Amino acid sequence: MSRVRAKKNLGQHFLKDKSIASRIADSLTGQGYSSVLEIGPGTGILTGFLIERNFPDFRVIEIDNESVHYLEASFPQLTNIIRGDFLTLDIDSLLQKKLGVIGNFPYNISTQIFFKVLEHRNRIVEVTGMLQKEVAERICAGPGSKTYGILSVLLQAFYDIEYLFTVAENVFSPPPKVKSGVVRL
Repeated sequence: MSRVRAKKNLGQHFLKDKSIASRIADSLTGQGYSSVLEIGPGTGILTGFLIERNFPDFRVIEIDNESVHYLEASFPQLTNIIRGDFLTLDIDSLLQKKLGVIGNFPYNISTQIFFKVLEHRNRIVEVTGMLQKEVAERICAGPGSKTYGILSVLLQAFYDIEYLFTVAENVFSPPPKVKSGVVRL
């Protein structure tokens, strides 16, 4: 698959199924924005499909140096690699336009990613993310559901949310212990 080793401390589980990566990339509508930021591209399986979509301003943010080197070698046309952590990224100074955000979010920080999206909801028009299925279902839960909580309430106040599909554990390396869900805001 690649020369990048998944790091447990970064919550890395690399997607290896291209058809699922294609479905995730195709779920971005591109309506109302021309900039796209991919969070945690890892080995770039989703990145390749996003490059094919020809967004006018496509960037990735990756915290893992080994992944950054791999991406630079594998995708020479990818000139906007941001080395760093999305949670500490100064979105306002870096990206002046409306944008879409996409990624296979590390399970251990997916909730924090969505809170950061909320902070920048005037700039972030659309989000497609793959995360732990149970968190994805909680984000989509309606009032009265026992999983309806603060994140559901806040995200649903500002975004229309859709649960797109479920992803099995065996399409990742290493496989996580839980299923994943893909959502679009």
